[in-house]
Amino acid sequence: MNKLIHIILALLLPPIAVFLKSGVGKDLLINIVLCLFFYVPGILHAIWLITKK
Repeated sequence: MNKLIHIILALLLPPIAVFLKSGVGKDLLINIVLCLFFYVPGILHAIWLITKK
């Protein structure tokens, strides 16, 4: 999938973007917890995961 689409998805729905990038695992769980407590850290975590490789 295109990286730009992933980043846009990370801004709108961070857990979905992380799921598409990493699948089910610790990254998805961390992102869901971050989004539940504070939405912005969830966005930053998703963008970091998408752009790190």
